[in-house]
Amino acid sequence: MSQKEDKFVDIRPYNDSEVPAALERLINDDDFINLIAKHNIPKWLSPFSFITKPLLKKQLAKKWLKLNTVKKLQAEVYKYLGLVIKKTTSQVTFSGLDKLDKSKSYLFISNHRDIALDPALLNWGMFSHGMDTVRIAIGDNLLQVPYITELMRLNKSFIVKRSIKAPKEMFKALSHLSAYIFDSVNTGNSVWIAQKEGRAKDGDDYTDPALLKMIQLQGRKQKLSFEEYVRKLNIVPVSISYQFEPCDIAKANERFHKDKYGEYQKQEGEDMDSIMEGFRANKGHVHMAFGQPIVDGCSSAEALAQTIDQQILSSFYLHPGNYIAANHNVLDVSDIDKKQFEQRMIQVPDELKEIVLGIYAKPLEKQLKQL
Repeated sequence: MSQKEDKFVDIRPYNDSEVPAALERLINDDDFINLIAKHNIPKWLSPFSFITKPLLKKQLAKKWLKLNTVKKLQAEVYKYLGLVIKKTTSQVTFSGLDKLDKSKSYLFISNHRDIALDPALLNWGMFSHGMDTVRIAIGDNLLQVPYITELMRLNKSFIVKRSIKAPKEMFKALSHLSAYIFDSVNTGNSVWIAQKEGRAKDGDDYTDPALLKMIQLQGRKQKLSFEEYVRKLNIVPVSISYQFEPCDIAKANERFHKDKYGEYQKQEGEDMDSIMEGFRANKGHVHMAFGQPIVDGCSSAEALAQTIDQQILSSFYLHPGNYIAANHNVLDVSDIDKKQFEQRMIQVPDELKEIVLGIYAKPLEKQLKQL
């Protein structure tokens, strides 16, 4: 297919024919090799980088250049993800996934706590249940470094052009994105997108109606009512909860600076550091709850946002730390649970403790209000 015929070439993930060239670019990207070396080669070998890096490059080439399809690449990714899960979680559990029809494609709208882990773990669940993995929405603000772009597009990520500011160009980009999401679901490819722009920095999960209005732009072209179009997309809310929130201190630090100074300026490479920290850090028990496909309560963007929020909040799995942070008495919070959470909080600087406790307390507080 030519680029002229491939109307989504500017935002879509790589297809099978593009995998070998993308992997070759990665292997020959010095910044990428430096990143891999930083996290895989012992520090005492640093003075010998003139030897270790070429060897690393050769090793990657031998392993990766055999991966000539997206499916083969993702199978390799999930071997690595399996090791991450084994090393940094006590368990990863799923609910509701077995109730979905394997022959159907869905638009998964999820709460968002970690940049890369949220969709990665969703894909792990899909992969483990014999279902096709999803296409993942990712903001272009995360794609400032060439090797990140390569990695994301190799792993079925498509681009949300957030950096466009001119209203006319923004509307054009959003319409294009809406068309791509519909085309994906309509051609048997499930999609994951966060319920709002950016991660929840305060533990407060809610759906932005503006996101849902963007998704419906293609429905307007088809002259369908909001409700009719929503039903065609098979929207399934997804709720992910971490016993120990990835990057909780970093999130709290960002909020602290915004509250105290009115703004927070990200450092260069901070997003990549957050991605790596999310994978490395201890997460304890992680649970992902898949809701039911939405067919009612979707007459408008606001009504649909409320329906999604209700499913995400009610299915959010509460860990002991959520109860402890909210000072809520519950019988099954053991002394071990308390000790683990206390050890976590010892790592938090004093000025950030209240904010971090708020991150953990918020889901329980919202569930209690819903009752």
